[in-house]
Amino acid sequence: MNKRKDLLLAFKKSLAIMPGYIVVGIGFGVMMSDAGYSWIWCLAMCIFIFGGSMQYAAVGLLSGGASVLTTAIITLTIHARQFVYSLAMLDRYKGMGWVKPFLIFRLSDETFSIVSNESSLPAKVDRKTFYVGVTFFDEMWWIIGCVAGGLIGPIIPFDTTGVDFAMTALFIVIFIEQWRGNREHRPALTGLAVTFASLLMFGAEKFLIPALIVIISVLIALKKRIEKAEALKENRRTEN
Repeated sequence: MNKRKDLLLAFKKSLAIMPGYIVVGIGFGVMMSDAGYSWIWCLAMCIFIFGGSMQYAAVGLLSGGASVLTTAIITLTIHARQFVYSLAMLDRYKGMGWVKPFLIFRLSDETFSIVSNESSLPAKVDRKTFYVGVTFFDEMWWIIGCVAGGLIGPIIPFDTTGVDFAMTALFIVIFIEQWRGNREHRPALTGLAVTFASLLMFGAEKFLIPALIVIISVLIALKKRIEKAEALKENRRTEN
């Protein structure tokens, strides 16, 4: 019964992600349809890639006949940011058993924004059940959106110009929610400062990898200080 309650909690938490995933997923499905690919390809990419930004980029790569090397480099560039926030999940995913590979492979920016916010969870919730539930439901919303876009794309003609900006808009919303949900803002400020400096130094096409290397290095160096600061603020909140 407790697991059922934990799954229900995970479902409720995932509802905050549902509108964004479905809308952005529909945009991806429509772009795939516009490029000549059926909804089956949308489903396959959701299952085997499950990367919003990369799936959007893949539409152009498939249409343009990009090489394997080019695809690999672009994939690394787009998803290298996940090295940063994945560090925060090392402790949370310890002891997860056979579901750990599933949690790691399906970890997305939006799922991270939910499972990393421990302060919003009841004390008695089973973390394993909750993590699996959120990860599963988030993926389902994404699949529903992508497949729906692939199905309606051939029926209703769309002008896909600017559709890819939906991912950028979604990331901005995630950043705002993370800022509001966490009292410790040094990681976010570090990311903003380093990214802006790298953009000025290396330009728009080459700034991402250097920025991520510096951000990862700084966060690793400050990991213990940040954890202590978060624990102290949480203790103050509990006492008040």
